[in-house]
Amino acid sequence: MSILQEANRVAAEFEYGPESLNKGVKEFIREMDEGLQKQGATMSQIPTYVTAVPNGTEKGLYLAVDLGGTNFRVCSIQLHGNTTFSLTQSKVAIPRELMVAKTSKQLFSFLAKQIEIFLKTHHNDHFEAHIRRRKTMSSSDGYRDEHIFRLGFTFSFPVNQIGINRGTLIRWTKGFDIDDAVGKDVCALLQEELDALHLPVKVAALVNDTVGTLMARSYTSPGKTGTLLGAIFGTGTNGAYVEKLDKITKMASMEGSTEYDKSTGQMIVNTEWGSFDNPLSVLPNTPYDNDLDKESVNPGIQMFEKRVSGMFLGEILRRAMLSLAKDPKIQLFRDENSSSNDIHSTTSIADDSALYKQWAIDTSFLSIVEGDQDSGLRITRQALEKDLSVHAASIEDAQAVKSIVAAVGKRAARLSAVAIGAIVISTGKLHSSSSTSITQEAKAGGQAARDHKGNHIAEVAKGSTKQNDTSIIDEAQSAGQAARDGKAGSAIEAAASNVSEDDVIDIGVDGSVVEYYPGFEDHIREALREIPEIGPKGEKRIRIGIAKDGSGVGAALIALVAGKVKPPTEPSQS
Repeated sequence: MSILQEANRVAAEFEYGPESLNKGVKEFIREMDEGLQKQGATMSQIPTYVTAVPNGTEKGLYLAVDLGGTNFRVCSIQLHGNTTFSLTQSKVAIPRELMVAKTSKQLFSFLAKQIEIFLKTHHNDHFEAHIRRRKTMSSSDGYRDEHIFRLGFTFSFPVNQIGINRGTLIRWTKGFDIDDAVGKDVCALLQEELDALHLPVKVAALVNDTVGTLMARSYTSPGKTGTLLGAIFGTGTNGAYVEKLDKITKMASMEGSTEYDKSTGQMIVNTEWGSFDNPLSVLPNTPYDNDLDKESVNPGIQMFEKRVSGMFLGEILRRAMLSLAKDPKIQLFRDENSSSNDIHSTTSIADDSALYKQWAIDTSFLSIVEGDQDSGLRITRQALEKDLSVHAASIEDAQAVKSIVAAVGKRAARLSAVAIGAIVISTGKLHSSSSTSITQEAKAGGQAARDHKGNHIAEVAKGSTKQNDTSIIDEAQSAGQAARDGKAGSAIEAAASNVSEDDVIDIGVDGSVVEYYPGFEDHIREALREIPEIGPKGEKRIRIGIAKDGSGVGAALIALVAGKVKPPTEPSQS
């Protein structure tokens, strides 16, 4: 067999056809239902206590902070009430000694201090006015509630969320290790340090960035039906969607707050779908997947994520290519002499090539190869030289690599369609046109209030961003922005197909894979059409649009929603 034939044989191992796809959808729905009914299921299906999503008319100034790794980000978001926002932010590195501090107080007092610095720098008038008011009050708590900044706290570590602003730390990851914080309410820890500094800030919401993605999309996307799903397809993958409250039966037996708005009859659920089908009952499996899992830091778990997310696609490709490169019968990246190479040189691999190093191939390499349409695959060969230290790769080498890359990427996209399709089917959105959702009435009212004219679908909502006092434009991208790089975006497709705004099923996505990997959405849509319950007609109703900054604007929007929910003991204000 030729090199290309051998590569096509390997590529065929990644095929994920319609039969497997539909088995995957059925199992995903089963695991969704199981996770709604009981704790400890394979798919966690975590209630978020967020029972409303924005419609784009919201106004106000909110804070958001994001502790997701080695940096701490502080943002203020001014919502303009017309689907646009302005964002000001600062970022600071977490000192290594605080990541392993003896007490949680040391870390959280540092975080509170950064919030104080941010307020003094960017909102000094508001801050000083608060200080003056507090000094004239008989009690330090005497200032009016509207003078308090409401803050959304994105805390990207495993927590047991028991209320919209309550969650106990399960364990640290990402190099953090502070024993006395485990089991404590992280919102309370931050609030205690904010209060110690007498800051006018209330931790209003504990935020998952995937939930934030859904919220950000719903605010910036014009439409009548509201956003159904927020999904991340980047370094990792996860989804959060709007579910009927009466289906989340496990809440009756869960420890947690009962102080949330039940009037909508719905709640956003964080699926944690990266763990879908950990037992591998329906997920595709290859020797390359097996070996990757065995040598990962968490063997046997996050099996869906290990086939879909950007963290793993490069490693899957590396192992597949290495299997060919190591086979003495296959001449991948090898020439007997220069006459067999179209550039009249001999191919060689450096001893320190990324091909020989675990996790050394980034998913951006796959994007480059996938997007190379040159007949001689010049860009692919340059990438092989630059990223893999493969010198003088032949045209057949490049074709072989491209064949495997295409197969790995296409499988990831089709698996992504399993998750999207299962949620669309499970929520019954295909069977309802103009169905009632937690935003439908608000959306309709919001559309009239905004007095938008023309084609809402192709509209672009823009927000301005300031970082380190330098103004840049942050495009709060709506569905129309999915049309880029010469491809028809999903919103344009919806318009061309004469899909009524009442019938659109809106999905917000974020992450480098879905945003930058060539053809990823096209493969998702092809797979959705192969699901009988959706088919070509249903696929046209699904609008997929980019939603940026779930941990920023999304967190602020959750803080806004949380601020509207009054405890049952308090009389509602007219």
